[in-house]
Amino acid sequence: MSTNKEFDIVIYGATGFTGRLIAEYLVKQYADDSTIKWAMAGRSAAKLAQVRDEIGAPTDTPLVVADAEDLSSIQAMLDRTKLVLTTVGPYQLYGSDLVAMCAKSGVDYVDLCGEPVWMSEMIPAHEAAAKASGARIVFSCGFDSIPSDLGVYHLQNLAREKFGHPMPRVRCRVRKMKGTFSGGTAASFKATLVAAKQDPVKMQALMNPFSLTPGFVGAEQPFGNKPYYEEDQGTWVTPFVMAAINTRNVQRSNFLLDGQYGEDFVYDEMFVTGPGEKGEAIANAMANDKSMGGEGGPKPGEGPSKEEREAGLYDLLYIGTDSQGNSIKVAVTGDRDPGYGSTSKIISEAAICLVKDAQETQGGIWTTAPAMGDKLIKRLVTNAGLTFTQQ
Repeated sequence: MSTNKEFDIVIYGATGFTGRLIAEYLVKQYADDSTIKWAMAGRSAAKLAQVRDEIGAPTDTPLVVADAEDLSSIQAMLDRTKLVLTTVGPYQLYGSDLVAMCAKSGVDYVDLCGEPVWMSEMIPAHEAAAKASGARIVFSCGFDSIPSDLGVYHLQNLAREKFGHPMPRVRCRVRKMKGTFSGGTAASFKATLVAAKQDPVKMQALMNPFSLTPGFVGAEQPFGNKPYYEEDQGTWVTPFVMAAINTRNVQRSNFLLDGQYGEDFVYDEMFVTGPGEKGEAIANAMANDKSMGGEGGPKPGEGPSKEEREAGLYDLLYIGTDSQGNSIKVAVTGDRDPGYGSTSKIISEAAICLVKDAQETQGGIWTTAPAMGDKLIKRLVTNAGLTFTQQ
């Protein structure tokens, strides 16, 4: 990885809804920090200038014209930066060339990917090149999957300190979530389903909990596709729409950490709906909700108002248990809606952490826990409105 670059970070897709929020966050949070050099990139210089002015960025904020259909412009962008933060998805449609070029060029990469099938294809295709060049490729640096990835990582560190071993069974239970999934997430979900229906190999990868751990298959995992009453928590739980990506990333972290969570580590995620008949009714209604794959909801480039984003929140409980009856709990909370307000802060801090704090991390295709771990937790707590609290 070259360190003699004009920029530390380029936000690719800065004129999109989420890209704009990321640029706005960097303006607000790091306006007085001259050590972080960043630029805005997109297809239109005029739109970039318009967004720059609307978010109150300095007039000398660098603007980079780059278009996924013109790979020479993408390479010119890479030649100027240490890291590309890309919001240009669905990544299976628009991201493959960028990953390949970053891996070859030694340029770090972070994205908001929630597309496990595409990721399972990118890992064998480009990991060797990334290791050779020194590029650190880190997928899923938003609400999916940083709270889960770092929540489990933090819990397991606490378990080793307290009990001398990791917890072989960890459950994520979503206690509260206010806010919508992003238009980009919905588009990625639809594209993934379309691709899987057309290709049996892709469908197999979509259903495989170890699709991101090449050569390793661990213990049988809960499928989590139906509501049920969870006795020890005294509540109904129902499938959580982000589980399909989060569980894969957590299993990859265990794989990259050389099995620190255990070879028989079991992990799942469910949404808490409450006790009694009301909890059961909500659980069943949520399980039958097909809006993520439907035509409603935000489109890519659309999203909630500033007031709606700031009114959002999430509260995730991680419960670790072992066969001796020991247990440990960690709560991870965020102070904005998950799909936009929190995600824009999270990925910004991940990009800065990778470039500034995690310089010892070698080239390869990573998840956030093994790539940045406690350094990123510290940044998220200090700057991005997250908490990691033992309960």
